[in-house]
Amino acid sequence: MSRYYLDASALVKRYVNEEGSDWLRATITPARSQLLFTSRMTIVEVISAFARRVRDGSLTLEEFASARDLFRGDCFDEYQIMPPTIVVIDSASVLLELHPLRAYDAIHLATALGAQQFLADQDYPALTFLSADDRLNEAATAEGLAVGNPNAHP
Repeated sequence: MSRYYLDASALVKRYVNEEGSDWLRATITPARSQLLFTSRMTIVEVISAFARRVRDGSLTLEEFASARDLFRGDCFDEYQIMPPTIVVIDSASVLLELHPLRAYDAIHLATALGAQQFLADQDYPALTFLSADDRLNEAATAEGLAVGNPNAHP
């Protein structure tokens, strides 16, 4: 069983066609046995990304509604949504001192590290951190996570 943590930059590619979308969709297909982790904060980031695309004209209102509704359904059915606990917040704060990250990126990394620890405690194999953000991927690698960048697979 594959295990992945997806940040917003990776998850958006599942719902909107852009560089790396085909690879991401093939990697996290529902037909495979897998666990897909993400932060509750990702919900806000993904909806924001869809709305930005409406404003810049690259997504119609109908496409926005379709992507939003599909994403929300998948949040209930496919993703292991992890809350931003005080442990995650504290860990993210430390990560911000160690790496040049934006606040939500530190939350993603801290959440992924928490998911990784949970899996290790259960003697499950490690997860792979999926993000299209090179700086975040560098920090995730430095923190010991395996990393996949959808943009590396155009």
